[in-house]
Amino acid sequence: MQSNGNYRKIQLLIEKELNLPSPPAIAVQILNAIQKEDAALAELGEIIFADPALTAKMLKVANSGVFNCNGEITNIQRAMSVLGTNTIKNVALSFVIATELSTNDDSKFNFDLFWRRSITVAVSAELLARTIQHADDDIFVTALLQNIGTLVISMTKGDEYNSLLKDAESSTQSILDLEKDKYGFNHQQVGYALLMNWKLPDSIAEPILYHHLPESAPETYQQSSEVLQLADQLASVYIESETAEKARIIQKKLIEKFDIDENQALSLLDDIATSSSRIIASFDLDPGDIRPYSSLLQEANNELGKLNLSNEQMILEMMEAKEKVEKLAQTLTDANIRLKELVYRDGLTGLYNHRYFQESLSNELARAARYHSSVSLILFDIDFFKKVNDTHGHPAGDLVLMNIARAVTSAVRPCDIVSRYGGEEFAVILPETSAAGVKVFAARLRRCVEGIATLVDGQLIYVTVSAGATTYDQKRAKTTKSDLIETADRGLYLSKQNGRNQVTVLEPELSID
Repeated sequence: MQSNGNYRKIQLLIEKELNLPSPPAIAVQILNAIQKEDAALAELGEIIFADPALTAKMLKVANSGVFNCNGEITNIQRAMSVLGTNTIKNVALSFVIATELSTNDDSKFNFDLFWRRSITVAVSAELLARTIQHADDDIFVTALLQNIGTLVISMTKGDEYNSLLKDAESSTQSILDLEKDKYGFNHQQVGYALLMNWKLPDSIAEPILYHHLPESAPETYQQSSEVLQLADQLASVYIESETAEKARIIQKKLIEKFDIDENQALSLLDDIATSSSRIIASFDLDPGDIRPYSSLLQEANNELGKLNLSNEQMILEMMEAKEKVEKLAQTLTDANIRLKELVYRDGLTGLYNHRYFQESLSNELARAARYHSSVSLILFDIDFFKKVNDTHGHPAGDLVLMNIARAVTSAVRPCDIVSRYGGEEFAVILPETSAAGVKVFAARLRRCVEGIATLVDGQLIYVTVSAGATTYDQKRAKTTKSDLIETADRGLYLSKQNGRNQVTVLEPELSID
């Protein structure tokens, strides 16, 4: 393990940054019970039996085929005698912890997906350990909780961390590096800190600290850490995309590292799918469409007739590669849309910025000329805005700007364009709007703003605006964008000069040939 001094610093940082949840009450009872050697079986049975829902789930898992047993198990006492205290303890802990940490109304984190994946990882670890004859009675619950740190970080950091997880999908950096850069710790360390706080055994907590880097684990826990890492990859065959490529790589690892032949590897993959569906359902989750890998290969086989296994895998990989390209193209499109929004939006108000205003006004003037229609422009700014900032502070001024932006946006038509022109000055472009129409709308806009109240430190702030408006139409076919802006600006100036809180509508001067 890392040196105690270094890890203690990380643990203090984690506890400062995150709200580590308390252990579920039943989990504490279970852990206390198994520490009493003489009474462990009886007391553990009583704890489980006291919760009928937990009892029913335990019996489903005991009869699922994941754990070795002979004959049907109909009660908890027989389950404990057949499977042993440790296995029963671990399965009970799995249910209790998953139930306790399964929802958070304030988070966009996908809890169902997280636990479906975690359960599939746990089943993979249990079956893999049995296949390679690795003795670790705790491997099921250890695998189930190996990514618990991810869930805990998300519960505290929310959207910030969820965005980091999304970025990790396309980043060249590992999730551990991204987490370290952002927070100073990673989810392995958070999971370890949480389980140590909950006083779970070292045999569960230690491998979790190294499940991404098993080669760094102490020798005692190295193979368990390797099983966790490979179990996570096995689960990804059924939970993520690129199934064929992942399955091929994993089969190769199983053959090279554990001397498992190709048929055994394929059988393991199929067993994971079948058992995971049953166990996920036991946790009251929808297992979805988890089909054995051999069934997926058969589908590929049916596409092009009877082929050998290597060709089937190649076909499946090609199909998935096409899906991957299409998904990437959509991701890039979405990213470009978001980027364009950032380029053209004002950071404070969310309105379009000055750059977008200039481009839009050029486009609307060209459209109006082409279709012999009209377009109007309003420029307005807040009266005595400096006084608001000086009296109440700039944060209050920002709130006033945001409230006005929201109100004006709600008052316009979908085709109208509202922009922050600069500072406390705004612009509204109104396509297909005549001089009479802009006069009515500008007056309504002035009254709308006059009625807005901004609450700051228990005090209501009211402001007014002065506006200038003008219109382009066919009578002024040679009016330029600059002419239109200058005319609206002149109207704004006259409104201020004549006492503020009013609208002045002017006609652009006719150009002389």
